[in-house]
Amino acid sequence: MGNGVAAERRLRNPGSFERLHRRSKDVFPQQLEGIKLIINKHLSSHFQATHTIHLSSMSPHYHFKTMYSGDQAGDSDETLPQLLGEVDSAGSLNAQFVTLLTNRIRAKAAFQTQQDRFQTWQFDTEYRGDTCTATFTLGNPDIINESVILVAHFLQSVSRNLVLGGEMVYHRRPSEEGAIFTLAAKYTTSQWIGTLNIGRGGAHASYYHRANDQVQVGVGFEASTQTQDTTFSFGYQLDIPRANMLFRGSLDSNWVVGGVLEKKLAPLPLTLALGAFIDHLKNKLQYGFTVTVSDSNAGPHTEDLPGTRTDKPKCPGKAEEEIDIDLCAPETEKAALAIQGQFRKFQRKKKPGPTS
Repeated sequence: MGNGVAAERRLRNPGSFERLHRRSKDVFPQQLEGIKLIINKHLSSHFQATHTIHLSSMSPHYHFKTMYSGDQAGDSDETLPQLLGEVDSAGSLNAQFVTLLTNRIRAKAAFQTQQDRFQTWQFDTEYRGDTCTATFTLGNPDIINESVILVAHFLQSVSRNLVLGGEMVYHRRPSEEGAIFTLAAKYTTSQWIGTLNIGRGGAHASYYHRANDQVQVGVGFEASTQTQDTTFSFGYQLDIPRANMLFRGSLDSNWVVGGVLEKKLAPLPLTLALGAFIDHLKNKLQYGFTVTVSDSNAGPHTEDLPGTRTDKPKCPGKAEEEIDIDLCAPETEKAALAIQGQFRKFQRKKKPGPTS
């Protein structure tokens, strides 16, 4: 009993700084424009290739992406080492490599080219302790022009619910040098998450709430001291698992209203996404749809908070089945008995009577 209480009170790793607002951001829909076709192909348990064709009002383009994943466990949704490369029809390249140096230290390198010239290159080193995370990033180092960007993050779990930390960004280039420091706080419960970043550059606050297994909402607030701009946004997500549907909608203080509907067309390996966004102030409408073809059975889904959907008790002695029916419910048992009774009556009617 004492060991169980101690494990329950034990502090956990706070995760990475860049994912502080991830729960709230995942509720908001991503803007769609034009027609997009995405084809995902799993070549093996380690290799995956993706073809993307995008036809929009700007210019049509094609993207080819391939990814290799190793066998080492990283975060809950990834395996390491991981090597990713993406090239488009204009010749631009994005490449990323992530690996574990030790059980607690990971390294990441990312490169981006714009046609025939380098645009971005950065190197990250992250340390994950039992109750803290520290990250150091070196971006676009240029010895000749004496320019560099340095970013340091630190997060510490103060209690099981509260995480505190900060971010320091230092940039240097000819005739310009400066640094910005930002404080961060995150409070997590089984149903809601509140996050705040505040510093000299402005403030960013978000709130995420899971009303139930089908409805999630998110609220965001951003203020910038440089642009003197403030934005308030509200988003929600509605999950209808029986229909394999997922809807996300949003509204912000600039009177931009939008929504995206995702529908998995089972048993076909297709997922259809329809989206539309309208800016009332600029009188601008943007819409599009996406068709995703994948050989994986995974459909639209969201990650759960501790103690929610993934922690539901299952029927004892039964293997997990990929159907959306609660086999433990009394109503299901009554329905099964009624069907069996009707079937027995039907079988008795089919039996021939005695012949003379």
